[in-house]
Amino acid sequence: MAFASFDRKGGAAPVAEINMVPLIDVMLVLLVIFIVTAPLLSHAVKLDLPRASSQPVPPVADKIDFSIDAQGQRYWNGEKVSREEAQARLQVQGQRQPQPEIHLRADEAAAYRAVAETLADASRAGLGKIGFVSQPAPAH
Repeated sequence: MAFASFDRKGGAAPVAEINMVPLIDVMLVLLVIFIVTAPLLSHAVKLDLPRASSQPVPPVADKIDFSIDAQGQRYWNGEKVSREEAQARLQVQGQRQPQPEIHLRADEAAAYRAVAETLADASRAGLGKIGFVSQPAPAH
């Protein structure tokens, strides 16, 4: 292999040999990369994972729709009831586990007294999950 030749005849001819040095350099770099990363891929990390039990999910609490109209009349899930009937039903529901959720809907024209009495009756029965249901205000 004569790269620098003083012969004028073959000096202008193209070189028909492949330079292997860059290919060998790339191969050695890739070999070093694989040697360094191979132990990292097979290395296992020791973990103490938490233990999980397969306990059944607790039952979902019932919901009671309690409504008060503008005249102060009470409704238990759409059924018309007196205050005494509502107190008795609240007492029964207060003994249940899990306790039901009470969704209280009161007409805006209803007297606050009826709402306060209902809240007091539910509190005396031991019920604590009471939510007020309202109508969103119209956007202007």
